[in-house]
Amino acid sequence: MKTFKILFLGDIVGPLGRKGVKKYLSYHKEKDQIDFVIANGENTTHGHGLSYEHYLELLSYGVDVLTSGNHYFGNPDHLKKDKEMDKQIRPYNLDTSAPGVGTRTFEKDGITIRVSNILGKTYLTMTQQNPFLSLDELVAINQEDIHIVDIHAEATAEKRCLAEYVAGKVSACIGTHTHVQTNDAKLLKGDTFFLTDVGMNGAYYSSIGADLESCIQRTKTGIPGKSDVPRKGKILVNGVLLEFDRESKKVLSYQLINETMEDDPE
Repeated sequence: MKTFKILFLGDIVGPLGRKGVKKYLSYHKEKDQIDFVIANGENTTHGHGLSYEHYLELLSYGVDVLTSGNHYFGNPDHLKKDKEMDKQIRPYNLDTSAPGVGTRTFEKDGITIRVSNILGKTYLTMTQQNPFLSLDELVAINQEDIHIVDIHAEATAEKRCLAEYVAGKVSACIGTHTHVQTNDAKLLKGDTFFLTDVGMNGAYYSSIGADLESCIQRTKTGIPGKSDVPRKGKILVNGVLLEFDRESKKVLSYQLINETMEDDPE
């Protein structure tokens, strides 16, 4: 029985994150028969935001859609080219005047997929609408076979509560933002897949993708300083592969991805 496979890649951080995605997909997309690829792209460009250039780069590697988060405005291209970046999704519950959209539908090999992006409100200041009410709206409009929700939030409890709130009404709630893959993948009631955080794609020797030395100094002293992302070194690749039944559209299996790879020499 042929199934339908969706790969969700964690936050892509800087050049090493982009390299990791390229190398992983070049080998695994065909080998693992992956049908559709979602990735969180809010840290793709120098750790903050997603430029149009890097948007096109990731699509060329085989990413089908890019979600975002609280760094959505980290690059000005979102304001200039939101119409051209039509395979990117911003948090649905930003202000309604924000460019871009918070949910999009796609079709692949006879399967319709809705991908939505929700921003948590705990410790995050950009959220304009209660995420629970936003999920109500997204569930109400969904008519697609599969509905994947990227819950971009700081607090683990908030992510779980949001996922439980729509359990049985969406296909998967996958957490992003904290860049550390959690060990709590599970099926909730109604066979909704949940993972608190899918992790990140970026520098292995880093603090959630950022340069270690500058992070240590800033954390130690409390003095603001430049936060850069490593451009060379070992790469971490995080994601989750979901396998769906083509008839029932239910998750049959899931596989966490936590791999390291060496950076290719320039």
